[in-house]
Amino acid sequence: MRLAGRNVTERVDVAVVGGGVVGLAAARATARRGRSTCVLERHPRPGMESSTHNSGVIHAGIHYPAGSLKARLCVEGREALYRFCARRGVPHARCGKLIVCSDAAEIADLEQIVARGRANGVDDLDLVDRRFVRKREPWVEAAAAVWSPSTGIVDADRLVRTLAADAVRRGAHLLPGAPVEGGTAGRGGVELRTPRERIAARTVVNAAGLYADDLSAMLGGEPFTIHPVRGEYAELAPRARRLINGPVYPLPDRSGHGLGVHFTTTTSGAVTLGPTARHQSAKDDYETGRLPLGVFLEAARRLAPRLAPDDLRPGGAGIRARACPPETPFADFVIRRDARVPALVHAAGIDSPGLTACLAIGRLVSELVEEALGQQPVVESPRRAESGEAPG
Repeated sequence: MRLAGRNVTERVDVAVVGGGVVGLAAARATARRGRSTCVLERHPRPGMESSTHNSGVIHAGIHYPAGSLKARLCVEGREALYRFCARRGVPHARCGKLIVCSDAAEIADLEQIVARGRANGVDDLDLVDRRFVRKREPWVEAAAAVWSPSTGIVDADRLVRTLAADAVRRGAHLLPGAPVEGGTAGRGGVELRTPRERIAARTVVNAAGLYADDLSAMLGGEPFTIHPVRGEYAELAPRARRLINGPVYPLPDRSGHGLGVHFTTTTSGAVTLGPTARHQSAKDDYETGRLPLGVFLEAARRLAPRLAPDDLRPGGAGIRARACPPETPFADFVIRRDARVPALVHAAGIDSPGLTACLAIGRLVSELVEEALGQQPVVESPRRAESGEAPG
């Protein structure tokens, strides 16, 4: 689906703006329901921003307030993601993780983590002692830890490609290199304009990540602000990777803006250390003022004191799309129909655990789309109708 010029309008049931894991999962879910669906992605290929610039952790659902969307969709999405990866051959591992404390006085904090996790339906958490930690992680010093066996890791890049392929297989069309330059909302839906085409969509899913607030404003939707938070990483040098066997986390950052700088193993055999959390105004600045390795070494030695400076090397960076300012410790996902534009469905402010929850978010978004569409019949795109494709 790529049109010849601006004078031709393609009509679809659902236009998803943003080709990260959330947008792709939403497109897959709406296409599964038989809705003609397209994904508008401004980059040359899907998943080039937050979706592949993160730790690649499948979270258990421990740290979020009970009853929040983050808690509910993380627990649901975790198991859905494990099943999806197993069926589709996406590299992943249910490897478990440790959340450690260095002082016995902090064991009460671990107990609170266990209680919060159980309130969220994470029923396999254990409070373990120094011996348990030492057996799994000989280089990690800890007085005690929480063991979370449901935590895992996933190859985020392969997940993006597999979600995209699955969405296409179910009838969705991907339009890479298609930034939304304008849009007009009306009673019959929303018309979106890109450099090459116009899309007349009965509903629009706002999965634009860091730019979700800009898209809402462009379409006359509710005002909200996305706050970019840059996270930086270091990596263990290849010779030092054997020192860490699985994800190891400190007690969460008391500011509420992250889970603390932690070790994460990857499906490719690397070990990352991060992410940090720095609020910034720019949504695309990954490099200005990058932290020195000494900052990461200090954080690493709180977990593994025997690490040497030459055990670390610089890593990547990512930018999270948070829905709250620095002074606010928590903001839930913004997943709802817009109050001003009924045809607009937001999937915004999707920071962690968005990767874990993507399939559950996609399901919820598809339900909101159906609500917006009501009982109206499916509108086939001309190309799909000609091809005779089944909805999947």
